[in-house]
Amino acid sequence: MLVCERGVLARDPAGLDDGDRDLPMAYATVEVARWDEHGSGELTLAFDDVAEEVPVALEYNGISHAVMLATPADLEDFALGFSLTEGIVANARDVFEIDTQVGEPGIAVQLRIAGDAFARMKTRRRAMTGRTGCGLCGVESLSQVARMPAPVASNARFDGAALHLGFAELQRRQALLRHTGATHAAAWLRADGTVAFVREDVGRHNALDKLIGALARSGEPVADGAALVTSRASYEMVVKAASAGIGVLAAVSGPTAMAVRLAEQAGVTLAGFVRPGRHVVYTHSARLLPPRC
Repeated sequence: MLVCERGVLARDPAGLDDGDRDLPMAYATVEVARWDEHGSGELTLAFDDVAEEVPVALEYNGISHAVMLATPADLEDFALGFSLTEGIVANARDVFEIDTQVGEPGIAVQLRIAGDAFARMKTRRRAMTGRTGCGLCGVESLSQVARMPAPVASNARFDGAALHLGFAELQRRQALLRHTGATHAAAWLRADGTVAFVREDVGRHNALDKLIGALARSGEPVADGAALVTSRASYEMVVKAASAGIGVLAAVSGPTAMAVRLAEQAGVTLAGFVRPGRHVVYTHSARLLPPRC
């Protein structure tokens, strides 16, 4: 397979943040053989854009804690979001510095965190080799599965139409998906109905971690907003949302029964099958009102 060139996709026309400019590219252009029954009926040589997927090692105060496969963009957001949703740090103030080192065969993201957070991490440290579709990678026993975040205190209230418009805006802003067809996205819907952040990754959990990290880095208030995701609503997605204090999680696809039970207990409004003109609310439906006529 011939890799012809690499390209960077930005979140806006100005390009990636300065911290991302030294990273490997988010996609590669490769030579392919394409067949289309509606065309000539023969194989033709062409070029296709494919999403990059690289090992990303997260290191805390010099200690390697996890290796995940991720799209190499917005990695500072990813590292902070992962640290928050995994309970490694209690808030963004516990992370003093994030440094990214590109090498072979992957990328090391080095975080310097507060001493008490580091001590807690060491007491429950686990070795994790993460696949992009894995929500419980590295869990060593069944007792570690039952992570119960504190109940969410959220004042979010959305008209159903605002939810649908938010997903339409999210779809328009999925630049990497348009090029590759291989990535998930997570977006933040503000109380006023605007979409403030969009983060993409080959892994749905990674995309949500990137979004949560972006919210924490920006100081965006989470009590009145909603997280929109282009995937199913699995247990781990609800855990991450609740851990960040997000009161509304809306997904394009359906939830799992375990996710519904956790959302009910954690006070998270969980919506699934959000498609034009329809959606299903599984828990705490008072935060999502029917569209006004």
